[in-house]
Amino acid sequence: MRVLSAAQMREADRRTIEDIGVPSAVLMENAGRQVVAAMDSTFEGLSAMRIAVLCGAGNNGGDGFVVARVLAGRGQSVTPVLVGASARVQGDARRNLEALRALGVDVVEIDDAAAWELHGADILSADLIVDALVGTGLTRPLSGLIETIVDDLNDKPTPVVSIDVPSGLGADSPETIGPVVRAALTVTLAAPKVALVVPPGEDVAGTLAVADIGVPASVVDTLEGPRIELVTRDMARAIVPARARDSHKGDYGHVLVVAGSPGRTGAAALAAFGALRSGAGLVTVASGAASVPIIAALGAEYMTIALPTESDATVGLAALAAILEVDADAIVVGPGLGRSPSTQAFVHALVEQAAVPIVIDADALTAFAGSADRLVAREEQDLIITPHPGEMARLTGLSIEEVQTHRIAVARDFASTHRLHVVLKGHRTIIATPEGGVFINLTGNPGMATAGSGDVLAGAVAAWAAQLLDVEAACTLGVYLHGLAGDLAEAEDGQVGLIAGDIAARLGDAVVELMSPRRKGAADPD
Repeated sequence: MRVLSAAQMREADRRTIEDIGVPSAVLMENAGRQVVAAMDSTFEGLSAMRIAVLCGAGNNGGDGFVVARVLAGRGQSVTPVLVGASARVQGDARRNLEALRALGVDVVEIDDAAAWELHGADILSADLIVDALVGTGLTRPLSGLIETIVDDLNDKPTPVVSIDVPSGLGADSPETIGPVVRAALTVTLAAPKVALVVPPGEDVAGTLAVADIGVPASVVDTLEGPRIELVTRDMARAIVPARARDSHKGDYGHVLVVAGSPGRTGAAALAAFGALRSGAGLVTVASGAASVPIIAALGAEYMTIALPTESDATVGLAALAAILEVDADAIVVGPGLGRSPSTQAFVHALVEQAAVPIVIDADALTAFAGSADRLVAREEQDLIITPHPGEMARLTGLSIEEVQTHRIAVARDFASTHRLHVVLKGHRTIIATPEGGVFINLTGNPGMATAGSGDVLAGAVAAWAAQLLDVEAACTLGVYLHGLAGDLAEAEDGQVGLIAGDIAARLGDAVVELMSPRRKGAADPD
């Protein structure tokens, strides 16, 4: 599902109206009716509620006038409120305002602080409030009368339904620049907006519903500009290949996990289990000779290779030849591997010489801190990095706060300039491609913030890369299923008790859940 900027949404509207021939009035009518449908689905007993609809003077307000008219037409107790001078309402919004009045519905006009002082308390006493004050065109903080109304609205416990975006939130950035309506439900029009799907904007948007207002999917899909998509259930489901009845383990790829060191052998085992539970036909763990017996004891399903080590028991350049001799389809390097200079030299050489897709994680990422210019994919080479925000900060020279504030831009810029795929972990994991595409994952939960979770993910992504031979699809599917496995684990173990092994153990269940037919009315886990 594509996520649009304000400019892309305007262009989608223009094409639909001018090129396809759908009148703008039809789009506004559809928007209002779809908002009412979303309200019906979300709020039990809606028909008995007193509803106030706060409308601005622009098209967002016009959508609100349609909502009020539809509700009034079915006998609902509704109070439409125009915030601003009536003379400023033009075009389709004007026509819907007049249609509302023609039905005999009183529209309360609030065009100054005195009017709000007179009517505000009564308006805010409604059971439900629809926010149609300001849409996606916001470019500066709310001020004056609307700021006062939003502040008063947020002081009340009354649930709010925002149309398109909560008023005060810009469509293109999740960062709040001033007062913002805190919505219980946001019904966004035609496609999600960037601000609604990543924090902190998502925190004020509440539950998100996407309304089909008549903008054709072909129009949305062919819009120029940044391409950002949500990883949906349907998208992930379409990636999973069917298995032939006569298939064998060689059909599903060989994943080589280069990981583990004394005291950190569990990371290697978790990455291996992530790969096995994600369908890899063969998994081999390569680690220092002292670590291999422990790693082997942790799992019977994977093979092991004992690597030569330096005098301090770390893996160094002497291990490179053994790794390059393995006939692997994908490599994971880094979990628990260590950070000694000899190990970092080994990582650099492996990345520079390996011919198969490499998932670079954990300590292997740290090997490039301060030398990210060496982390560039060669022609025909596929590199995947899976940093958490701290590791991304070390790679880019930014602070963790800067990375978190600009997650999409940071991941996209690094992926483009280094010609690799970035999986920036965390809440709403970001997948960025060398071509500038961005995917936002919605599965997962806070219980997954636990040691080893990222090791499992690295193994899962490598397994899908080995099976699909498509790195973008592997990142997308691996991240989605990893989050879904975490959600299944949370349902059984809770967030506090969830550990990385629980995620690995449920990766198979996640595939079953993904591929199973949905019950009618069942909620989509993403």
